[in-house]
Amino acid sequence: MNMRDIIPWSRGNAQPLARFDDEANPFLSLHREMNRLFDDAFRGFDVPTSFGRLAPLGGAWPKLDISDTEKELKITADVPGLEEKDIEVLLDDGTLTLRGEKTSETNDKDRQFTERFYGRFERRIPLDYEVAEDKVTAAFKNGVLTVTLPKTERAVTKSKKIAITSQA
Repeated sequence: MNMRDIIPWSRGNAQPLARFDDEANPFLSLHREMNRLFDDAFRGFDVPTSFGRLAPLGGAWPKLDISDTEKELKITADVPGLEEKDIEVLLDDGTLTLRGEKTSETNDKDRQFTERFYGRFERRIPLDYEVAEDKVTAAFKNGVLTVTLPKTERAVTKSKKIAITSQA
């Protein structure tokens, strides 16, 4: 047996140098099929988020873009199929929370498979800067939520660029 056959992260990516005849060795065939079964069943459960918790199957939702400029922090979230009334944006103690619920458009009991996300969601984004809370804005257009968090003057002046010198 090739060592690559028993390493789960390389299974399917590399072809073994020598192949055993599965009919001649039913235990090897069973071993491979059981590994494949468990890999498929538990795929996605061990995807860590950037905040140290485990992400739900398929990753965290909604997906975010975070841009940090000198004067503001802008967070953009894709929330297709939702309206403004379905989303709650909270700023509390240095954490921005996006919370809401997406419900199914139909109660189709005959549905056998879906890849679409339904249910409650909550994303917490820790903020590294002091934010002017009275100037925070949130805009929603075409399924995209954009939250703009202006930095306070203290946060803007707090960072200092340090020059890098080369040493001989």
